[in-house]
Amino acid sequence: MKKIVVASCLATVGFAAQAAGFTLESPDIAPNGTIRNEQVFDGFGCTGDNVSPALEWKNAPKEARSFAVLVHDPDTPTGGSGWWHWVVINLPPQTTGLALGAGRSDRSALPAGATQIATDFGGPGWGGPCPPVGDRPHRYRFTVYALKVDQLELPPGATAALAGFLVNANSIGRATLTGRYGRNK
Repeated sequence: MKKIVVASCLATVGFAAQAAGFTLESPDIAPNGTIRNEQVFDGFGCTGDNVSPALEWKNAPKEARSFAVLVHDPDTPTGGSGWWHWVVINLPPQTTGLALGAGRSDRSALPAGATQIATDFGGPGWGGPCPPVGDRPHRYRFTVYALKVDQLELPPGATAALAGFLVNANSIGRATLTGRYGRNK
């Protein structure tokens, strides 16, 4: 029975159709632009302020019942899994953005009901860019997903990968903004 359920779930996962005109922007990050030190992680040799950027989305599918925001660096040398920098789920359907600094680990700056999943830094909340010294600038993909469910039910301690799987399985549209960051020292 479990194999059938898993196969059924896998069959529903795929790339959600791009909603016509669904866009994601940030006053803090230009498309393919360099991410500012304000957003950079403070640790692992990086000395940024670790403040999540403001995000704004428009023209989401009208049938969206909630939103999720995932930030991922596919260029981190982890053997293929990349690095999860921020995972926010269960954003109410009337949400059209997140304010500068919304990624505090205590959730105090998020809309009511929203939840943050632990990132690859080990806890919930924004963890800014901090690629290895000398790597080419990494890509940081900010993606907002419009979901067909009111909430994602995740077990305590759920990983960012599990959250991403369920987000994609329930997505009816998405919009992405990519920023870049590298460091020489």
